[in-house]
Amino acid sequence: MVDIDRAVIARLQKFGSTFEILVDPDVAREYKEGKKVDIDKLMAAQDVFKDAHSGDRCGEESLLKVFETTNPFEVAKQILDKGQIQLTTEQKRHMAEEKYKQVAALIARNAINPQTGTPHPVVRIERAMEEAKVHCDIFKDAEQQMADVVKLLRPLLPLKFETRIIALKVPPSFASNAQREVRTFGEMKQDQWLKDGSWVAVVEIPAGMQDEFFGKLAGLTHGEAETRVLEHFP
Repeated sequence: MVDIDRAVIARLQKFGSTFEILVDPDVAREYKEGKKVDIDKLMAAQDVFKDAHSGDRCGEESLLKVFETTNPFEVAKQILDKGQIQLTTEQKRHMAEEKYKQVAALIARNAINPQTGTPHPVVRIERAMEEAKVHCDIFKDAEQQMADVVKLLRPLLPLKFETRIIALKVPPSFASNAQREVRTFGEMKQDQWLKDGSWVAVVEIPAGMQDEFFGKLAGLTHGEAETRVLEHFP
């Protein structure tokens, strides 16, 4: 259950009545982004209010009329889906900054500078976003916003979205740890354990993550991994 001191009000007005619940602002944002959340961890109280500040609760009759259920968790979902979350100015500012950084980092991981073939630093992307006066929706997933942000950035920043297909071979002593980490970077096209315990694989990753990928693999294997960027994968 959420700490009541940091909870905010989510409100829905329908049929001339007001329905309010107390929710964790961060978990509520994740819910609005479409992420799977535990509703029990979302709500600060398992109650639906006419006025959350006064503690005036809604009766079962009004809940059934509007929501066709008295289950507070089901009612909460409908309020979040159709209503508004009453955030403080500071909460909005913090969430906006966090979303801004998420979008910039996502572009940096997936795009490269076509003039150099290397990723743009996140700081450069954030500066371009400021210049383009980008506004990020705090209740919308970063991936859903990336395409619109890229359109605004293209006049200011050369961007190209590519993937890299990389073949690799990891010695037996590092294979187990390396294969777990490699899977987090992208799509595994092929992998196989050799008789000597080595692990070979072909993975497709965003071009912007190539340097990070090689650096991570080198660190995990003390530089003993063999890698090769493929032009294509049959």
